[in-house]
Amino acid sequence: MPTYEQLGFGQGAALTGDRARSVFGHVMGLVACTLGFAAAGAYLARDMKTGGFVFFLLEIACIFGLQAAAARGRENLATTLLFGLGLFAGMFVSPLVVYYAHSNPGVVYQAAGSTALFTGAVGAYGYTTRRDLSGAARMAFFGLLGVLLFGLVAVFVAIPHANIIYSVIVLAVFTVFTAFDFQRLKANPSYQVAPLIAASIFLDIFNVFIVMLSLFGGGNRR
Repeated sequence: MPTYEQLGFGQGAALTGDRARSVFGHVMGLVACTLGFAAAGAYLARDMKTGGFVFFLLEIACIFGLQAAAARGRENLATTLLFGLGLFAGMFVSPLVVYYAHSNPGVVYQAAGSTALFTGAVGAYGYTTRRDLSGAARMAFFGLLGVLLFGLVAVFVAIPHANIIYSVIVLAVFTVFTAFDFQRLKANPSYQVAPLIAASIFLDIFNVFIVMLSLFGGGNRR
């Protein structure tokens, strides 16, 4: 009696699984390269005293350009803009990283290690869970808007432990975003959208790292 493989049943699933693993490796490779560009950007801008806002605007431009390039199927351009996003993001936060690197280098290592563990654990959950996380991601988006408003209020109103409250809420928001982005990666085994998903995962990791820096660097201070 012929097997399922001989009849052709199961081959599509096998091919889909192989493709999903291939795209996963491709996306994570893009994320790793983008993180490398971010580290390079932080190093290149280590002595710059001004220009941070310009780097932020360039980040935004790269994000919009990446979306447009991916929509038109221009993967090479999208990948280039992804790496540009990493470079400008690193240059934007360079003063913060340099400050901690000089004042307390252990904080940078703790933040980096915690971010890696966080991404591994939350990403594994998002990639393997069968629960649809799209609804949670929409709620997290509104939560992000709320915490940004809280941060704005905290600039003008003295709120006890505002920094640590802000950091914990942002971390909770990006926990949802990270899980959702890894779920999107599993659900979209396509090289065309790989730079977009890589950008989302990079921004998750990047923001979590900044939050970890704040927490380990004295987020409990008023």
